[in-house]
Amino acid sequence: MSKAIFLDVDGTLVDYDNTIPESAITAIRQARQNGHKVYVCTGRSRAEMQPEIWDIGIDGMIGGNGSYVEDQGQVIMHQLISKEDTKHIVDWLHSRGLEFYLESNNGLFASENFRDAARPVLREYSLRKGRTQEEVKDQEAEDALHGLVYGGELYRDDLNKVSFILSDYQDHLDSIEEFPNLEAHTWGGRGETALFGDLGVKDINKAHAIEVLLQHLGVDRQDTIAFGDAKIDIPMLDYCQVGVSMGNGGPEILAMADMITDDVAEDGLYNAFAQLGLL
Repeated sequence: MSKAIFLDVDGTLVDYDNTIPESAITAIRQARQNGHKVYVCTGRSRAEMQPEIWDIGIDGMIGGNGSYVEDQGQVIMHQLISKEDTKHIVDWLHSRGLEFYLESNNGLFASENFRDAARPVLREYSLRKGRTQEEVKDQEAEDALHGLVYGGELYRDDLNKVSFILSDYQDHLDSIEEFPNLEAHTWGGRGETALFGDLGVKDINKAHAIEVLLQHLGVDRQDTIAFGDAKIDIPMLDYCQVGVSMGNGGPEILAMADMITDDVAEDGLYNAFAQLGLL
């Protein structure tokens, strides 16, 4: 029986050097040759998807942590932050002196001083993802975030999410209070350190997006497998018939997963695909 397979990207498909292990490429291609469907299910917007991911040969993507669903190039669902909410977010972040970028399928639109503010934060993010001090000493924001645009319009109507640099964890807590109609999370690399806050469409998550895609495909939920490494992935691992945590996953996802595979950098995807009989 063919399966629908859903892969988180960062820390699951892509390792902490932002590269795709060759074994993961082999596993995906072989699984698809065997009749299985493979989708990425990520917090990234389409503009952040490096070409190498598409070059593997995947069936589509769920982006923006569930706000966007695409199958074979066809957009199935796209839930956007309203322009009114976007203006509120941008004005609130400006008032607090917080730098940010707006995540759209058309690009990542950065605030006026994002490059300078983000430089040390994204270097720390890269260090937490396994890079060395030598590797990050000259890193710029554009090296860590694919698709950054400077000088673009900030009051937009095409946004999946907004990410902002936290000066303190209180910024995240205050964002929850300020935007009760939106979904608020944090992110920051291995260990789920809170370096950034983000805001997205309320009640949209990866599990809901998978449900929408399965209805479109006519695939039964019992024929699904999900892979992830972070708290944001827990709803999709819980929703799918089999939920697999990467060995580098956080403690919450390790505790609830049906199966734990090896670290992303230690052939975790390939080994799980083999164990699950997908190859």
